[in-house]
Amino acid sequence: MKKKTVYVCSACGHETAKWMGKCPACGQWNTLEEMTVREEKNAFVPSANRLAPQPVPVCDIDLDSDKRVSTGIGEFDRVLGGGLVVGSLVLVAGEPGIGKSTLLLQACKNMAKHHTVLYVTGEESLAQIRMRAARTDAMEPSLLILPETDLENIFEVAGRIQPGVLVIDSIQTINSSTSTSMPGSVSQVRESTLRLMQFAKQSGTSTFLVGHVNKDGGIAGPKVLEHMVDTVLYFEGERYAAHRMLRAAKNRFGSTNEIGMFEMAQSGLQEVVNPSAALIAGRPEDATGSCIVCTLEGTRPLLAEIQGLVTKTAYGAARRMAAGIDYNRAVLLLAILEKRAGLMLSNYDSYVNVVGGMRIDEPAVDLAVAVAVASSYLEQPVHRQTALFGEIGLAGEIRAVSGTEQRLREIYRLGFRRCILPLPGKDKLDLPDDLELVPVRDLREAIRAAFKGNN
Repeated sequence: MKKKTVYVCSACGHETAKWMGKCPACGQWNTLEEMTVREEKNAFVPSANRLAPQPVPVCDIDLDSDKRVSTGIGEFDRVLGGGLVVGSLVLVAGEPGIGKSTLLLQACKNMAKHHTVLYVTGEESLAQIRMRAARTDAMEPSLLILPETDLENIFEVAGRIQPGVLVIDSIQTINSSTSTSMPGSVSQVRESTLRLMQFAKQSGTSTFLVGHVNKDGGIAGPKVLEHMVDTVLYFEGERYAAHRMLRAAKNRFGSTNEIGMFEMAQSGLQEVVNPSAALIAGRPEDATGSCIVCTLEGTRPLLAEIQGLVTKTAYGAARRMAAGIDYNRAVLLLAILEKRAGLMLSNYDSYVNVVGGMRIDEPAVDLAVAVAVASSYLEQPVHRQTALFGEIGLAGEIRAVSGTEQRLREIYRLGFRRCILPLPGKDKLDLPDDLELVPVRDLREAIRAAFKGNN
């Protein structure tokens, strides 16, 4: 048995015999890490007695293999696509201290009422898990805790008790004897995940992996980790803020646009059944630079408050900042406001914020951002019962977005009786008579409509 040194890219998992500054596969710089692997002769000699698997006609596949198990948390089930699929491999990622372990322990408490759950912890002691379980009322006899980092020992215990659900907290602490590198390295994470995936599919054990997020916001470990699992969930939010959001980045069994909202309380994470009301709670009365937008996350319409602040710059170059939306998109909207709406923002610092720590990526937020900035610049508050949505083009035109009727129903349900929306797509809507629709063609018309009727 010989040892050899290889270099593995932490971004894509590509292996090369020598170190290079730039990965030849993915083009990332300074991502190649040195690793020592064992080279075994005849390690993969095919056996003459081994039978090859037989293909199965697609019409003969049992549909019961796609049955789901409820986590007992409605927001969690929504993001998973209706529940946890039997035999699936789910990666839950987030920053340290955001609440990943708390969320999974609460889900394990509910699933332990009907299944045996094995919770493997590689970072905390039994006493630490016991204290969290007492705080979240997760005292179920069928919830078994195993403090272990050796993958072979985990498989031995799992094979003996045959759990319905397996949780690995976290995948970066697990090490396998088939890899000689350190725990948390690219090869260890990749090898451990591959073997856990094979175990989940063969045994039908639904498996959760907890993953950490690096300083760039990506999941620590090789990018191939995200390709191997069935579902990737990001747990987002400010560590010191109350609200947390669970977002699906990949889901083989459901939509990738669904989100679930939770609130951190003394007894653990609580579901936010009405997230729109929570996001716009505490909105100031008749304040400039504030307006309400209705965004669509998967099948769920959500209302959020967009705030804009414009102040005279004290420096040579105006400053721009954006929180909750893409920075480049915010700068683009400021340029459109100056060119198409006549707001001279080049000498003003401009700030845009989405209240509540939520991040909105869809273009329907464009109109609300532009109106919030215009409101602060013109020192005029937006009509207090008005909500907005719509995409803005470079010519200043307001373009239609999908899910118009869903958005309008959510706006009406939350007590708003006036909505500024794109002109196309406003017809053939089955809506209450007391909801005033204000269709607009361009940005100037939208700004005039937003400030009309203030008192």
